[in-house]
Amino acid sequence: MAKLTKNHKKAVSLVDPGKSYSLNEAIELVKKTSYVKFNASVDIDVRLGVDPKQANQMVRGVASLPHGIGKEVRVLALVNPDKESEARSAGADFVGLDDFIQKIEKGWTDIDVIICTPDVMAKVGRLGRVLGPRGLMPNPKSGTVTTDVAKAVLEVKAGKIDFKVDKTGIIHTTIGKLNFSVDQLAENAKELIQVLNKLKPTAAKGTYFRSIYLTSTMGPGIKIENNSVGV
Repeated sequence: MAKLTKNHKKAVSLVDPGKSYSLNEAIELVKKTSYVKFNASVDIDVRLGVDPKQANQMVRGVASLPHGIGKEVRVLALVNPDKESEARSAGADFVGLDDFIQKIEKGWTDIDVIICTPDVMAKVGRLGRVLGPRGLMPNPKSGTVTTDVAKAVLEVKAGKIDFKVDKTGIIHTTIGKLNFSVDQLAENAKELIQVLNKLKPTAAKGTYFRSIYLTSTMGPGIKIENNSVGV
């Protein structure tokens, strides 16, 4: 077991593991318990009362966070020549098709999001073994396979995030950076929770929101009171 550093011990001592905090209290604690020397990410972990093994209980979607995530998102647009200008004008960092497919096949994945049009999916589909494990495979449900390339690029650049419940029933995603204000992080968190609430599968029984935790990079997890985020 890894030995806790002096800073980590101090951070952990500030959090009561048996207590649930209001959203704003949790955010304040996340800021107070971060000891890294960089602008750490603030992550949220939401355990849902679903069985991801059942197709009718899979939770996947997108959320447009009002304040973004504080990160420059690198976007690759895999499109035919007639869509290249549209993608570049919207702010895509990389635009092309066959040349980038060849780069990806050789292991290049220095990107955060891939957007493509339906007519190139036959080519993009063969990249599944490379892109799938990294969560980069375009998908119509997340809005990354679309004919409106410009809109998709603009939304991603503005703070649109894609999330999917993992095999243990947990949604894990970033909602901002430590230098965000308490209000900005709170509004981002509430937006995500509202989206998750709307996506509740009809087949899910019992308590839907089992637990919600906030944490920063290398910081301790802090449990949030469900009612403080409106659920």
